[in-house]
Amino acid sequence: MNFPERFSNLPAYAFPRLRALLDHHTPGGDVVHMTIGEPKHKFPQWVTDVIVENAAGFNKYPPNEGTDQLRAEISAWIQRRYGVAMDKDTQVMALNGTREGLYNAAMALCPEQKNGLKPAVLIPNPFYQVYMVATLSVAAEPIFVPATEATGHLPDYASLPEDVLNRTAVAYICSPANPQGAVADRAYWTQLIQLAEKYDFKIFADECYSEIYRSIAPVGTLTVAQELGADPDRVVLFNSLSKRSNLPGLRSGLIASGAGNMAQLRQLRTYSGAPLPLPLQAAAARVWSDEAHVVQNRALYVEKYEIADQVFAGLPGYKSPDAGFFLWLPVKDGEAAALKVWQQTGVRVLPGAYLAQGEGEQNPGKGYIRVALVASKDQTQTALTLLRDCLY
Repeated sequence: MNFPERFSNLPAYAFPRLRALLDHHTPGGDVVHMTIGEPKHKFPQWVTDVIVENAAGFNKYPPNEGTDQLRAEISAWIQRRYGVAMDKDTQVMALNGTREGLYNAAMALCPEQKNGLKPAVLIPNPFYQVYMVATLSVAAEPIFVPATEATGHLPDYASLPEDVLNRTAVAYICSPANPQGAVADRAYWTQLIQLAEKYDFKIFADECYSEIYRSIAPVGTLTVAQELGADPDRVVLFNSLSKRSNLPGLRSGLIASGAGNMAQLRQLRTYSGAPLPLPLQAAAARVWSDEAHVVQNRALYVEKYEIADQVFAGLPGYKSPDAGFFLWLPVKDGEAAALKVWQQTGVRVLPGAYLAQGEGEQNPGKGYIRVALVASKDQTQTALTLLRDCLY
C-alpha cells in the first residue's frame, strides 16, 4: 500500500515522544503535570448556563463562518483590543480552535509558486508544530529561523538571504512566543510588516497568548499594520478563548484579515470546515464580550510569574517571561533534565528539543525545558522548588 511521502519525515509529536521518554520510569514523587499548555484556572460559571439555555441549537447545523452574534462579538473585541475596525461579514470568521485556522490558512492562501519557484514558508524555531505540517501540506518549503537568546527569542526574518525572501509566501510568527514568552514590540512588527510589503508575503500572526501578560498589553500586529497603512490582506490574525478564558475545550478561535484573504478562507471552510455547535457559539459570543474574568485570570498568572522569579532568583540564564504562561529554563540537555526531574521528583516537564527542528547542538531547544505554569499557585510553588533543587 502506498502512502504520501510529504509527511514521511515528520518527527514524532512532542507528547508521544515525552511519554516514550518518561512513562517506563517510576516518578519520584506525586505527579505534577507542567508539560502541556492546558489552562487549569476556572472559567466563568455562566458559560455552562449559556450552553444549557441554548441547548436546542444542538438540533441544527451551525453556520461554518460563525453566527452573526459571534462574529459581531469577535469584531467588537478586536476593536477594543487592537483599535482596528473589522467588518463582521467580510473580515472575521470563527474557528474550531486556532490550530484549525493556522493549518487551513496555508491551504487557502499559500500559492503553488512564488516568482516561478517553490514557495518558502518562514517558521520560528522553536515553533508550534502545526506551522510545519501546514507548510508540508501545501508542498512549500519550511524555512526554520532560529528564535534564540541572541535574537531576543524571536526570529530575525530580515536576516534571511534575498533569494529566500523573494520566494517567501507566508511567515508564521507567535507573539507572545510559545515557548519563550518573548513579545514582539512595535519596532519588531514594523520591520516584519515592511519586509512583508517589500517581498510580498503574508504574515500569519498567532497571538493566542496575547491576554496573559504582566501589566502592559502586547501590541498586536493588526494595530501596527493599520498604523503603517499596510495592505489589509498582508496580515492574518489568529486568537482564541483557550488561554484568554481558560476554555481550551470550547474550541472557539478567531481568524481576521482583509476581505480578499477572508473570501478565500470562507470558500475553503465551506467545503472542509468543522464549525462549533450553536450552543457553544452562543457561549463563545458571551465570553468574547466579557473582560472581567480575563483580568482576574491574568492576575493569577502574574502571581505565578512572581513565584517563578523568586524560586529562580540568581539562576544564570533564567529569563522571566514577558507574557504567556511558560518558563523556558536553561539546562545542559533538555531530555536528560526532564528524565531526571521525573525520576527524582514526579514533576513532568517538556524537553525543549521536542518543540524545535535540528539535530544535536543545531536544535535551538536542546538546552532548555519548557515548564507550563498552569497548576495552582501552591502546586506551582512546590513543583518549581523541587525542580530547582533537582537541577540547579
